[in-house]
Amino acid sequence: MITRLVRLTFKPEHTEEFVRIFEETRGAILAFGGCRQVELLRDVHRPEVMSTLSLWDDEASLNRYRDSELFAGVWARVKPLFGDRPQAFSMEKMR
Repeated sequence: MITRLVRLTFKPEHTEEFVRIFEETRGAILAFGGCRQVELLRDVHRPEVMSTLSLWDDEASLNRYRDSELFAGVWARVKPLFGDRPQAFSMEKMR
């Protein structure tokens, strides 16, 4: 199982737009083969900073999603909203 955490910093005026995009696309991402969970988290002190947390069966499933038309379409909508570069981490549970 792979846990993917992506930290996203938005221009403050675009945070609600991102939340709408997330809500519109969450179901399609969850339906993507190998995806088990997708959550949206907001920084307690900086509301323009959010993270997506997703669980994938394996790295191959995550990479199929990252190479998909679905990801490309979502990314094209989200990228112009950024206020800083995103940071992504793929992790495995140890215990």
